[in-house]
Amino acid sequence: MYARSWSTPFTEGSAGRTSFVADHGLWNAEQLAAAERIEAALDEVDLVRVAFGDPHGLARSKTLTAQAFRSVLRNGMNFSPGPFLFDTGHAVAVDFLGEHGIGVDEIAGAGNFLLVPDPATFQVLPGRGPRTAWVIGDEYLRDGSPHPLSARAVLRRVLDRYAQQDLAPALGLEVEWYLTRRLDDQPGNQGNGFGRQGQAPRVAAVNAGYQFNLDAAYDTVAPVTDHLALHLLKLGLPLRSMEHESGPGQVETTFSPMSALDAADAMLLFRTCTKRFCARRGYHASFMSQPLLEAADPSGWHLNQSVVHRAGGRNLFSAEGLSGGLSPQGKAYAEGLLSWARELCLLSVPTVNGYRRLAAEHALAPTRAGVSVEDRTAMLRVVGSGTLAHIENRMGEPCANPYLNIAAQLFAGLDGITAATAPGQGPGDGPGDGPGQIVPQSLDEALDAFTAGRAAQLLGAPLAACLAKLKQSELNRFTAWCEQAAPPPGRVTEWEQREYFGAY
Repeated sequence: MYARSWSTPFTEGSAGRTSFVADHGLWNAEQLAAAERIEAALDEVDLVRVAFGDPHGLARSKTLTAQAFRSVLRNGMNFSPGPFLFDTGHAVAVDFLGEHGIGVDEIAGAGNFLLVPDPATFQVLPGRGPRTAWVIGDEYLRDGSPHPLSARAVLRRVLDRYAQQDLAPALGLEVEWYLTRRLDDQPGNQGNGFGRQGQAPRVAAVNAGYQFNLDAAYDTVAPVTDHLALHLLKLGLPLRSMEHESGPGQVETTFSPMSALDAADAMLLFRTCTKRFCARRGYHASFMSQPLLEAADPSGWHLNQSVVHRAGGRNLFSAEGLSGGLSPQGKAYAEGLLSWARELCLLSVPTVNGYRRLAAEHALAPTRAGVSVEDRTAMLRVVGSGTLAHIENRMGEPCANPYLNIAAQLFAGLDGITAATAPGQGPGDGPGDGPGQIVPQSLDEALDAFTAGRAAQLLGAPLAACLAKLKQSELNRFTAWCEQAAPPPGRVTEWEQREYFGAY
């Protein structure tokens, strides 16, 4: 008997390219130091999940042994471009065998890209069983350049523009989601396939809902959410609160302000771990905006945002004196958000289902692109004053891609600040002020605004083209289903439930 020595070339091939990180100078001093700490402690870990957020904002990952990860950490890991090619129902939306129209040569033939772990995101997951870590990766082409379809790279580019002006965004997350109880453990694979999602998880509501913030209502979810809160704190996330919203089993989770990249990474980790935590206890967590659940109230993702001077930490939105409100620069930032609202709406509300929340019958949803103080029907709400002044954008749905949603906000706001807007001519505080335009009311309308607008300035032409193809494929399948099934108007459909409830 002898110990078999497996051939090195296969190991190196799966791990990317030797010294890929060093050869291309991909890490800063903080990341290099973090990598050394990780390598020194890898004997305390069994498995490592290397993940990234795909264009839909879903975490895609491979689970490696700790030994395999030792090589991947500095060399990167080969990853199929499938997550760039499939729409939300796993239909092939980008023709990688023909004229794909994306402008990325590597897409042809579905060639691999390299996923490089970001050591700063390495996190050992709490819990029993195999000691498993999680780390978020950045996507690169084989020449060492950031992948043009990487959502995380988009956010990094926007943040570089802020840094050039000695500015840093700060973001607070408020996320609504549904906790339901699984009725069975059926996998929902009947009829499933490429572009055909099987049965959604069969669930029951955990309470009747419609007693906003009632303590007794929270008590019905507390056996799960209290333990989830402790789990999130162990992950190092800056959790502030767990609250019961209006819908049956609808929960709002809020976090303290974070830097922009940390906030996006936290959103990806929070959604992924929440679904996993609940599933292992016989429950189902969904970030679908309005599930096909009796009496469900739509869920939103409110993004609180401000900008500070890196030198000194002064809040750029803080107005001088006792009048409160926003500074001229804060108003200019808000003007930027409003001027880009329709063109970038697709990045905040990317699904068919998300637009049900923006319908006029939902009084607390942002139905118009306006700004005001404490008016929850406006897209932008000015909250706080002085050093605490910030803008709450109420547009987003909880399943939006965190990198693209946040990047869109920061890009539009900075465009407003840097544009030739005269001081004091920003939006006012009354509910009738601001452009007053109605936000897109459907994915179709949002996609038209996206493709006809200036989104490529933010995303780059390849990612803008890829997203348009992904969303058009999703929309085409929904339209075809509706033509055949003829569902009643204004109701959440079975198609939406199958498409989003499980995956998101």
